[in-house]
Amino acid sequence: MTTAQQLGSLIKSARDTMRKDKGLNGDLDRLPMLTWVMFLKFLDDLEAIHEQKARLAGKKYKSLLQSPYRWRDWASKEDGITGDDLIQFINQTETTRPDGTSGMGLFQYLRQLRGTNGGRDQRDVIANIFRGVTNRMTSGFLLREVINKVNRIHFSSSDEIHTLSHLYEAMLKEMRDAAGDSGEFYTPRPVIRFMVEVMNPRLGESVLDPACGTGGFLVESFNHLSKQAKTVRHREILQNDSIFGGEAKPLPYLLAQMNLLLHGLEAPQIDPRNSLLTPLREIGDRERVSVILTNPPFGGEEEKGIQGNFPEDKQTSETALLFLQLIMRKLRRHPKPGRAAVVVPNGILYGDGVCSRIKEDLLRDFNLHTIVRLPKGVFAPYTNIPTNILFFDRSGPTQEIWYYEIPVPADRRSFTKTLPLPYEAFAECLKWWDSRSETEIAWKVSADGVFKPVDGDDRACVDLDQKNPRMSDHVGHRLPRVVMEDVLTIQRTMASDSDEMNRILERIQHGQSQPVHVRLSEVLRLTQDGHAVQPESEYPNVGIYSFGRGLFEKAPINGMETSAKALYRIRSGQFIYSRLFAFEGAYGIVDARFDGYYVSNEYPTFDCDTRRIIPEYLSAYFSDPAVWKRAAATSKGLGDRRQRVQPEQLLEINIALPSLEDQELIVKLLNKRNSLQKQISRLSTVLAVVIPSVLNRHTSREGCVEPIKTDMASTPS
Repeated sequence: MTTAQQLGSLIKSARDTMRKDKGLNGDLDRLPMLTWVMFLKFLDDLEAIHEQKARLAGKKYKSLLQSPYRWRDWASKEDGITGDDLIQFINQTETTRPDGTSGMGLFQYLRQLRGTNGGRDQRDVIANIFRGVTNRMTSGFLLREVINKVNRIHFSSSDEIHTLSHLYEAMLKEMRDAAGDSGEFYTPRPVIRFMVEVMNPRLGESVLDPACGTGGFLVESFNHLSKQAKTVRHREILQNDSIFGGEAKPLPYLLAQMNLLLHGLEAPQIDPRNSLLTPLREIGDRERVSVILTNPPFGGEEEKGIQGNFPEDKQTSETALLFLQLIMRKLRRHPKPGRAAVVVPNGILYGDGVCSRIKEDLLRDFNLHTIVRLPKGVFAPYTNIPTNILFFDRSGPTQEIWYYEIPVPADRRSFTKTLPLPYEAFAECLKWWDSRSETEIAWKVSADGVFKPVDGDDRACVDLDQKNPRMSDHVGHRLPRVVMEDVLTIQRTMASDSDEMNRILERIQHGQSQPVHVRLSEVLRLTQDGHAVQPESEYPNVGIYSFGRGLFEKAPINGMETSAKALYRIRSGQFIYSRLFAFEGAYGIVDARFDGYYVSNEYPTFDCDTRRIIPEYLSAYFSDPAVWKRAAATSKGLGDRRQRVQPEQLLEINIALPSLEDQELIVKLLNKRNSLQKQISRLSTVLAVVIPSVLNRHTSREGCVEPIKTDMASTPS
């Protein structure tokens, strides 16, 4: 059996070979090419397994493909057909086949396959895949090299398929990064995981993504359901009655098929037609499903013929609105109400006209119970359009809508391609989901409260773009007395923090112990737990903020993508810093959240001698900018980012070391100081809305529609 490392090397070698071919231009060409080659090898291995089972059962097995078009006939021999003969056999409509006879070329044969089970036969799947596939390689000799490498993959081994599925996911991510405008096919994995986790599909329910792209939602749902399959019958339900998709574009259709096959779905049921082709009125109970999870394309335009499939007063060229109507129609009504989670752009929340009429139907016929507002930059760099997730079901009309705002970290304006949204950003929302209460980032609005009167129109507009009432950029409905209650609450908290700080200071000043000065080398020991990088693995990764703000989660390191030979595991309680940015105070203590994460050798880690020093005290001590400067002074060329502070230089620094009791007090003092700083910032924000709240309260009596907004740019933070 091929090891994980060998399999990763084999795939990398095949991709390197394709880089030499003049017909391929970048990963957008190479990955589909590698995918269809792997697909045909996968198919042949699957056929071999079915043939063996049929023999053991004393039955005859009819192969999906006939000779000489099976992988074993033309591809499995290393010295088999090559060069121009190989290219002609694959591409041509009429060709000399490997067995010496003349007839159809490989792709023509595959495209004309027909099943006997109404489109659900694997022959139909194969035909649909290869209708949208072309061979872009021009060198038959290089193609033979690629085929020979793929031939070493054993798709009959569950271990190899498991490893290959992870490698394939990594390649899909690379393709997304290379896709540019084609990035519409991809939804960030953390968003997918969150939506599947919250929807919690159960075995026996049907899951649909009508715009499935490369199959991210379907793969995550399949994995979620697989954990529930305990018996043979369960597995039959999982394989045949659980996962459904639709994808009209040939490239993502091919990628989705392979993605699902590699993750264990033996015959993916993905419709290669446009999901919007069926008139809405023709969708009955038989076509409805239990769960829909999707991120439909938005910003596109559909032709008039497609628009005609929708009610006359709700026809539009906007793809997202058409898909929203389709999703509403496709949700099962009984015996258990269907449910959906749908990513939509902000424009759908506040849109009027046709958009408002669709939302009116949504509120009247469905329970739109939750809207999760995603932070800026989730889909960077492909679009900066703000996005949301609508959660609704068929349990009855909407009574109230909960809003939950996923915050951007305080030190950043948005997420980016290089620092993307991590799954942990949803942790608090997942805790909140089943036991809801109003917080600074969660609030609810009655269904009646989203209808906004429109001048000159007898119908109110449905405005789902409801602002957080606790944010100061929209305060028209907050009473001045409520604002002042916030002010008084913050002041009381500040007074309590100040009193506690004063008590701690008095205890420190009256303490008997005097600090001693020691070198850091006396209380810190350099400890680097190195691990060789495995190409099939992903490594959770952290970085360090500058200016003493601690650690943050970065995108995982992919074993195939990194040039590092080794990575270093970190442990809770360790002291860590950045060699490169020590002069900016890039240091921290590893807290429990990041225990077991990995860093490169640019981040030395140290164990603390806890008999003499509390790790949190060290963090408090390094919060003094003067200490960073002393650390940076050990490196020549202060301020030159090419200079690095080496561990042995850092360990030479002298620090003040009080008793353990006083260290604990200093840590408490730091925590109270941080709390006080947050309250001061919050007080500034609340004070900024006092006058607007008074004016809005006054002008609302005069019929003012739009509340006054504060200028946050001038608000001190």
